[in-house]
Amino acid sequence: MSYTNLKLEKINHTALLTLSNPPANTWTREALVDLTQLVADLNADRNIYTLVVTGEGEKFFSAGADLKLFADGDKARAREMARRFGQAFEALSNFRGVSIAAINGYAMGGGLECALACDIRIAEEQAQMALPEAAVGLLPCAGGTQNLPWLVGEGWAKRMILCGERVNAETALRIGLVEEVVGKGQAKARALELALQAEKQSPSSVAASKTLIQGARHNPLGTILQTERELFIDLFDTQDQQEGVNAFLEKRAPVWKNG
Repeated sequence: MSYTNLKLEKINHTALLTLSNPPANTWTREALVDLTQLVADLNADRNIYTLVVTGEGEKFFSAGADLKLFADGDKARAREMARRFGQAFEALSNFRGVSIAAINGYAMGGGLECALACDIRIAEEQAQMALPEAAVGLLPCAGGTQNLPWLVGEGWAKRMILCGERVNAETALRIGLVEEVVGKGQAKARALELALQAEKQSPSSVAASKTLIQGARHNPLGTILQTERELFIDLFDTQDQQEGVNAFLEKRAPVWKNG
């Protein structure tokens, strides 16, 4: 299928998604609608276990929304764009496999929120990250005010959102905004390498574990601990559980069925 401003390539069990809307890989309504559909399509493809997201070109991961959309103060348009951003990035966050953002340059506003919706973030050394919406009379509306403090704590989230502080890759690593920093031009390769590592895990186990990890944000500990045990037992209904255990006992690599 063809997706607006989104280039999709499948490499073994990994989907490589390139944000492609030069010069700054900004998000349009159509691209957000198509991202929602793209993630649904990947979820339906049982051969895909991991997703790598990166930006086209050397300068931008994504600069977020095109501010021209909001210049006339049209409230109806703002409401629709906020809804589209939310749907798209919530879909990305709920991708059943492992998602990795390869931040190859500026990740600003909705661009950073896209990376925040991924499970893991790898940034190139020259990358810059910010949520500058308040500087133009707006606020992050695609999960930024919720996902950022979960990763970096309330203090740094307030510095970035309330004070408009931009962070470089080194600071992002130190505060927990990204998990790894690599040299210029190396983020995509490193993300694909990590995706290959994730492919060795049972995709059924990964999907269940991801549900539990993300559930810790919203549920009391006692509730999620019970769910953890229930999902563990549910894995015994999958082919992957028997394959994984027997492959280990037989000293061979498992062949996952994702089911």
